[in-house]
Amino acid sequence: MSAESTGASYASAGVDIEAGDRAVELMKEWVKKTQRPEVLGGLGGFAGLFDASALKRYERPLLASATDGVGTKVDLARRMGVYDTIGHDLVGMVVDDLVVCGAEPLFMTDYICVGKVHPERVAAIVKGIAEGCVLAGCALVGGETAEHPGLLGEDDFDVAGAGTGVVEADRLLGADRIRTGDAVIAMASSGLHSNGYSLVRHVLFDRANMALDQEVEEFGRTLGEELLEPTKIYSLDCLALTRTTKVHAFSHITGGGLANNLARVIPDNLHAVVDRSTWTPGAVFDLVGKAGQVERLELEKTLNMGVGMIAVVPEESVDAALTTLADRGVDAWVAGEITERGDRATGATLTGTYSH
Repeated sequence: MSAESTGASYASAGVDIEAGDRAVELMKEWVKKTQRPEVLGGLGGFAGLFDASALKRYERPLLASATDGVGTKVDLARRMGVYDTIGHDLVGMVVDDLVVCGAEPLFMTDYICVGKVHPERVAAIVKGIAEGCVLAGCALVGGETAEHPGLLGEDDFDVAGAGTGVVEADRLLGADRIRTGDAVIAMASSGLHSNGYSLVRHVLFDRANMALDQEVEEFGRTLGEELLEPTKIYSLDCLALTRTTKVHAFSHITGGGLANNLARVIPDNLHAVVDRSTWTPGAVFDLVGKAGQVERLELEKTLNMGVGMIAVVPEESVDAALTTLADRGVDAWVAGEITERGDRATGATLTGTYSH
């Protein structure tokens, strides 16, 4: 009996190399759109190359790195069969962590894990990542698509990414720059972004028995469309602020909520007071709270509540900062201020009641 008819193969184990090769070919056009002058070579090599001589213009360049994923939001993308937006979420989660310290995102790599390679589906995911990189001003220099039959279902997938940025040492942003009297400027989120979806899915699907294709009047679209709204990418907006104002710090509002993430950049002797009455959280936050009878503090420590990024600036820079953000189409407002810590146990608190 011939080995050809009975022998095991990679394909018989569930891994389709040809499908993987086709996926690479389909994604090349999208990756090309992200190229920066410093990128060498094309997609398909063993490593992405970035010309580090571009950093010679820096006196003391500091490299910043970040890695992240998009959590259980991928399950909604799978269930809806929409694969070309989840990449925006991935890029936003990575590059907006980089820009918090003032770093310009330079390049990203991605990792896509699937139960079975569907070339068009993988290419759609990469398309979204590439589009996100364009919005962030960084290059997508490479990545990996891994097929895990037996561990993941044929339609299951997950994504992760890593990014590198650079900042001049004497322009590094953070807690040591913050002073009493600084203003806390909030930048509106585009919705849930990519955090808290385990709570959201539990509340809306398990408890409220809602359906992804259900029309929700407050959204003006289906529940699924609202939940898949891509994460807003702030990196170029934040970098613009560093050029036009004296920014002291940024805080990316992700898992843990506004107060916890803002506290991460507040020095031990100071405190950020944020006034809830300065904004109205989007309808999706209200829906999650009411459908699951979720207490406000629980919502606030899980979801961004309508604020995706915070900038801390000196009082004299507020007008310039708001003008810069408005010119870039970013909805922003003064949401609070920096005070002395006193006997407060944490670095940031929310006060007042949300506007309606």
